[in-house]
This record gives sequence, C-alpha cells and structure tokens, in this order.
Amino acid sequence: MLTIQKKLTNLFYSILSLPATAMGFALSIQIAVLSWILSTKYNLDIHQVGIVWAAGPIAGILGQVIIGFISDKTWFWGGRRRPFILIGGTLAALMIIALPNINEINDFLGIGSLMSVAIVIAVTLDMAINISFNPTRSLIADVTPEGVARTKGYTWMQTISGFFGVFAYIFGAIFGNYMLIYVGACITLLFSILPTFFIKEPRVLDMLVEGEATQIKRKVNWINLLKIYFAHAFTWLGIQTMFVYIFAYISQFQFNITDLSTLNTDQKNDVGQIIAIAFAILNTVGFILPALVLQPLAKKIGTIYTHIACVFIMALGYWGIVLYGNSPFTLYFLMAIAGIGWASVVSLPFAIVSELVDRSKMGFFMGIFNLSVVIPQLIVSLFIGSFIQAANDKVLIFIISAVSLTISGFLWFLVKKKND
Repeated sequence: MLTIQKKLTNLFYSILSLPATAMGFALSIQIAVLSWILSTKYNLDIHQVGIVWAAGPIAGILGQVIIGFISDKTWFWGGRRRPFILIGGTLAALMIIALPNINEINDFLGIGSLMSVAIVIAVTLDMAINISFNPTRSLIADVTPEGVARTKGYTWMQTISGFFGVFAYIFGAIFGNYMLIYVGACITLLFSILPTFFIKEPRVLDMLVEGEATQIKRKVNWINLLKIYFAHAFTWLGIQTMFVYIFAYISQFQFNITDLSTLNTDQKNDVGQIIAIAFAILNTVGFILPALVLQPLAKKIGTIYTHIACVFIMALGYWGIVLYGNSPFTLYFLMAIAGIGWASVVSLPFAIVSELVDRSKMGFFMGIFNLSVVIPQLIVSLFIGSFIQAANDKVLIFIISAVSLTISGFLWFLVKKKND
C-alpha cells in the first residue's frame, strides 16, 4: 500500500476519484450527444429517442445489482472492484466511438435496421457504465473509514468527476460533439486504467470507523433504505426528464419549432450548443460545491439535511425555468441554481447509504440503490416521452422535473441518519 493511501492524502482522494470520473465522463458524453445525434444525424423522433434511452436502464436494472453482488464475493486481477472497472471502462470507450458510426456498423453487419443497431450500442454503453459505476463507488467505501473521511471521499469524487464533466460540455461546445466523442473515449479508457497502479484494495472488508477495523456487522433497516430509494427515485425522475428531452424545449423557445424534423442544420447546431453550455453550467456548480461547500456544511448540520436543502434549491431552479426560462440567458442562470442540487445528488446520497449498510456487502447495496436511478430513467424513456411529444408546450418537461424534485425533497425528511 502506498503512503498516500495510508495517510489518505488529497492526492490519494484525487486518484480514488478517477474511476468514477471515467464513468461520469462517459455518462456526460452520453447525455450531451445521444439525443442530439439520434435526432439530427439519424432523424429519430422524440418517442424513438426515448426508446433508445430506455434500452440501457432496462439492461441496468439487474446489471448493477448482479455486478455489485459478484464484486463483493470475488477477487481477481488484484482486486474485487478493479476487474469490473477495467472491463467496463474499455467497453464504454469502444461504444462511445461507435455512436457516430451507427450507419457504418449497420451497413457492415448488414442488419438493415438503424434503430436496432442504435439500441444495441446504447445498451452496451449503458451496461458498460453500469458495470463500472457500482464498483467505482463501492471502491471509495472499501478504502475509507466511516465518518468525515467517507463523506470526503464521495464529495471529492463529485468534484473531480464534475470538473471533467464540465470539460466535456465546454469541449463539445467549442470543438463540436464529434471531437468530444473521440477525445472522451480516450479519457474514459485512461482514467479506468491509471488508478490501478496507485490503489490497493483490502482483501478482507472489515468495517472501518475512523481508521479502526472491527468485525461487527451492521443490521440493515430496510424500511429506512426504502425511504431513501423512493426519495432518490423522484429526484432522478425529474433530472432524467430534463436530460433526455431538453433539446425539444430549447427547439421550441429558440425557434418556435415543435416538429424537430423541420430543424435545419444551423438550427440543430444551435440547439446542440445551447445544450452543451447549459450542461456545462450545471456541472460547473456541481463540481465546485461538493468539496468546498457541501462537505463542511454536512459536517455541521449532517449529510441528510444538507442534501434536502440542495434538492429543494434544484426544484426552485426548475420552477424558475417553467416561469422564466424562455431564452438562453435565463436558462443558463437557472441551470446554475439547479446545479446546487446536482452537486448533492451525485455525491451525498452515496455517503448516506454507505453508512447504513454492511460494508462487506457494499457492492450489492449500491446495486440496489442504483435501482432508484434506472427505474425512473425507464419511466422517463418509455412513458413520459409520449406525453411530451404530444404536448404543444414543451415547458411540460420542466413542470414534470420541478414537481418530481419537490416531492423528493419532502420524502428525504422521512429518512433517518442511523438505522435505529
């Protein structure tokens, strides 16, 4: 074990964050370009785009739980999480490169169905991210003690990951989404491989409390966990609705167009640029706050109350878009407000869950926790898309988002810090 790991230095926290950063970067690319490339290059309508997005979560429902359970029990290539990070990172990089080449892959294989190839690539990309995301988050719990150090691990994860997420959106806005795809594939692969040289996984997963190991197993309060799952599910219902369908909302307020097939090339590029800038702002706030603001605040008032405040602020940002977000400038400003919630959503809930479950089964419970993300993604893709496509006013996208986040905030009040 290297000294930086023994002393839990800031350098170690940075390196520990890279595997999750790799998957977060791949996810950022997926969010930034998947809907855009399917609707502009391959001319799929909103409902078809939703179906492609649904394919990944369907595969991921069992994927993260199974991979999490297996990674708790296995050991090869020098770790229990490492093999899945390496495999998932490689697959994700390959599928990112495949995104702009769906036509060529379809022609080469002679399948004759662009939709089928798009779904296979989306499923494989999402599965690759799912294969690695669970182990990357579980790894942080494996090598850090409970308490301040654990929370620091997850807030640093979001700070580093969020920084590169912002880089992805800014890079895409400046150099275009196609250049983002190829550079992003390289970064995803590098950040999956590099940390393996610096992080040593413990063979035995004792429960660590501020550096002291104990064999005591924690009794899991499933009622309390279910409260977390439901609260987090409503969070993601709102966030995913925005991620998948924001391009339709922007097309309407920017060009007064609801039929996306009528957008010309310049209009399509403008929509893509507005999306890139909006997501860059969201993620800029998202990566600045966790380590600098949320971690110190959580230390004072607790992780749950900190998270509740952030969720309500995100809801306010969405309500603001409903009322005033009919121009790029106001959209950017209100996305910055929503970014406060985003900073917490992708960091604090993992710290909360990790301290409520048996550490030796962390992968399994992180996989179960992931259901509160993929099931809402599935609902958004399979059901909400048809309502949005039929709606004359695409502001419905952010009404759904705002209502979901508001409900989530109230549900989080029901969660207990400890399994009493």
